Amino acid sequence: MRYEEFTIEGRNAVIEAYRAGRPIDKLFILDGCQDGPILTIKREAKAKQTPVKFVTKERLDQLSETGKHQGVIAYAAAYEYATVEEILDNARQKGEAPFLFLLDNIEDPHNLAGAHGVIVPKNRAAGLTAVVAKTSAGALNFTPVARVTNLAKTIEELKKEGIWFVCADMGGTTMYDLNLKGPIGLVIGNEGEGVGRLVKEKCDMVASIPMKGDIDSLNASVAAGVLAYEIVRQRLQ
Repeated sequence: MRYEEFTIEGRNAVIEAYRAGRPIDKLFILDGCQDGPILTIKREAKAKQTPVKFVTKERLDQLSETGKHQGVIAYAAAYEYATVEEILDNARQKGEAPFLFLLDNIEDPHNLAGAHGVIVPKNRAAGLTAVVAKTSAGALNFTPVARVTNLAKTIEELKKEGIWFVCADMGGTTMYDLNLKGPIGLVIGNEGEGVGRLVKEKCDMVASIPMKGDIDSLNASVAAGVLAYEIVRQRLQ
């Protein structure tokens, strides 16, 4: 098993984790808090027999990694990493062409919805920590993540499986002019460095997002979301 212990913070993220069947070890809730989402979480905790501790705001602030706990922090049993093969099987079982995200140098991935899985490099992995679980508002609960030693090598291996790779870069071809149907790996880099040169060289296509005005204003996460939406849109046509 490939495990990494982490906290889940924020009301939506905790509710999503319960709904996805994620095992929660223990739960810290702001003492005296009685609003709707907190009552939902208490109900889920009771149904799943999660130990609950009611604590002060100071204690939650101490435990918080994101600073945005909204009165609730859960300790997830752990995050189980998938293998690349499991992600491909996931797509096959659904009878769909694989759609993968590959994250190069990215610290806080979100907008990962729609993909069968996510591949991150081990050495630069964001560790899928509390920040990620919160920003993706639970999307990670449904998206398997694989960690690989070498992203460029993984791309080469996946090309043999018939997957085409498209990398997001402002100097690329407008995404509407590319055929993004079929098995696709979408490679996203961070705002500063973008996708690394070695990884970029392995990609079949470079896609840009048509923009008016200041092109640099799109951050990596938003770019990922926009390109993913275009891939899903082309698939549905």
